[in-house]
Amino acid sequence: MRRFKTQVIVNPESAQGMTRRRWGHIREAIRHFIKDFGYEFTEKPLHAIEIARSAIKDGTELVIGVGGDGTMSEIANGFFDGGTLINPGARLGILPSGTGCDLIRSLNIPNRLKEAMEVITQGPAQAIDVGRVTYRAADGTSQKRYFLNIADFGVGGDVVHQVNTRRLERKASSYVRCLVSTMIHYKNKRVRIRVDGRELPRGEYLIGAVANGRVFGKGMKIAPDARLDDGLFDAVLVKGMKFMEFCRSGWRLMNGTHIRHSKVDIIRGRRVEADPEDDEPVLLDVDGDQLGTLPAVFEIVPRSLPVIGYL
Repeated sequence: MRRFKTQVIVNPESAQGMTRRRWGHIREAIRHFIKDFGYEFTEKPLHAIEIARSAIKDGTELVIGVGGDGTMSEIANGFFDGGTLINPGARLGILPSGTGCDLIRSLNIPNRLKEAMEVITQGPAQAIDVGRVTYRAADGTSQKRYFLNIADFGVGGDVVHQVNTRRLERKASSYVRCLVSTMIHYKNKRVRIRVDGRELPRGEYLIGAVANGRVFGKGMKIAPDARLDDGLFDAVLVKGMKFMEFCRSGWRLMNGTHIRHSKVDIIRGRRVEADPEDDEPVLLDVDGDQLGTLPAVFEIVPRSLPVIGYL
């Protein structure tokens, strides 16, 4: 591996603060593979975007993220400025250190520190697709955000909101507990959906997942056939279910067999539009962060971001 100007961006609060406590060990592991690098800790939401953007504009060629999916998503946004990739030659390396590390499953990146560093220093830079979502923010304005893995609306947005509001640990058991408790009182949402301009039959939806990667929700195989480099989303649309029906079928989300359920449609496309049909807010989750609400437009930006991994 030739020497790249390298910036490491660390989310010290990831993995319930374990990243901060393990930073000395992580830093030495990075140094074993890369002699010269700068590093900076994130201090607030969206800080990773600022750090990455500034570093790339300053000539950084390799940005290594240390954290979970939310951290990587923020860093990816920092590769762009004004809708344009700042440096097509800059690449993202992922050092997973978080409770939500679903993206690495689609990139075949090991979860262990040494093996992940071997991928960063020896693996290929793959040009992957990136999603871009335009959505309604809490203040009512229209905002844009890039995402790497999956954006979803419906019950997933409510679950992430519950996890954040209740300040629960971001781990699989917390997600499943909130999913079950949310489903008890959840009201399916009436949403108008169009894929590549084709309007789908109207109805009530439990989940609408616009998938670039395969896995979300701390291990749920929501889109088992999705690829990060095919130029298409897998829009996974789960029609409305009652609580007991969900209890009987929800486990199928874990192993990916839900795709054969009669209430699940998977439609591939480059652009997905979702508009609520009533005044009740439909929450939006983007790479594990509850950002805002529908209406939203999801667009694929094909093979736009070099990420080190194996597809």
